[in-house]
Amino acid sequence: RVALSFKLMWVRIVHAVLPPVNFTLTVSALAQVLLQWEPNPAQEQNNSTIRYDVKILSPEPEEYDTRRTHSVRTAALHNGFSARVRTLLLQEGIPRSSNWVEGNLPPLPGATETSVTNLSCVTHVTIPGNVSLRCTWLPGQGAPEDTKYFLFYRYETHTEECPTYTKDKWSRNTECRFASTQIKPDEIDNLVVIHINGSSRHAAIKPFQQLFNQNAIEKVNIPRNISISLEQNDLLATWEKPISPFHEECFEHEFYLINLKSGNQISSSSFQLWVDASSRYSIRIRANLNHICRAPGVWSDWSDTIYVGQNKLESSTTWILTLLCVCTSCTLLLAAIICQINHVWSKLFPPIPTPSNKFRDPFPTDYERARTCPSSTETEVGSLAEGLSCSGLDDSVF
Repeated sequence: RVALSFKLMWVRIVHAVLPPVNFTLTVSALAQVLLQWEPNPAQEQNNSTIRYDVKILSPEPEEYDTRRTHSVRTAALHNGFSARVRTLLLQEGIPRSSNWVEGNLPPLPGATETSVTNLSCVTHVTIPGNVSLRCTWLPGQGAPEDTKYFLFYRYETHTEECPTYTKDKWSRNTECRFASTQIKPDEIDNLVVIHINGSSRHAAIKPFQQLFNQNAIEKVNIPRNISISLEQNDLLATWEKPISPFHEECFEHEFYLINLKSGNQISSSSFQLWVDASSRYSIRIRANLNHICRAPGVWSDWSDTIYVGQNKLESSTTWILTLLCVCTSCTLLLAAIICQINHVWSKLFPPIPTPSNKFRDPFPTDYERARTCPSSTETEVGSLAEGLSCSGLDDSVF
């Protein structure tokens, strides 16, 4: 029994799994860490397969295994980096693992709230093969007014500082533009690393790093040579694909139509629509890449507005009402003008009074007697008979 116990103990010692040694973390590029370790020299293999289990703890959890004794990871390092590794031993189909060995990188130095915030970046294919880059950000709340920010981008092994900045009212850099970059427009899911550090006489500015998937931040170009036609009730559209290394089937499009007569708005991804031919429309089109070729990026800007169709009145009643309103307005205006002219004419040329006849006819006719009867305002008093006679005449004339 003692011999058997000793034999079992010896087997356990021989098959113990030992952790790797000399585990180190080294910053090899912007936002890039080289993880290195060595096999434990006391590890007995005995025809076993050795692999290594690697676990990234921060900033983004990740776990994988490898046969190698080194690994390269891309991550934002401004808040530090932490990882651990252990030995995996597979013997006779039975997996066994060692204890973990852990390593850490401290956060990048700098005062709190001095890093940039709200970092946003967009790429754009200006011509086939050339990609521009534009990034904007806000200064940190704790950044002094004399802070100077500086942006660097890394794509694969290429690193470059921003050549052109836009400043805020305190002359702090808040925008960067690269007219040309080393970003390859036909690559898929490559990372664009952005690193922004800074300097100030009053505080240590903490650097900031962010990773962007190049496809997620690419803003697609506007479709080219757009043509819109209206055939009866069918609205037809043709165009050429945006400037891009991707084929035409990789794009999706969106239409935005406004019925200028009714005000109705239509949003559609169809290139042929049934519409009201009696209306006039304004149309805009934009494009984006679809899931067939890669993950969609940023929608393009809308195209210039294109107008098609012509507003037509639906019945003659509208014409009649419109014409009636116009004629009524013209008639009233003409009447007002005539009245005004007559008023002015009477002011300029008043009527001439008829002279009175001082010599009375001894035998006036009835008409003349009625015309020459004295009025109620005359001072001359007539007889009662004459007054009655005049009243009778007045009634017969008017």
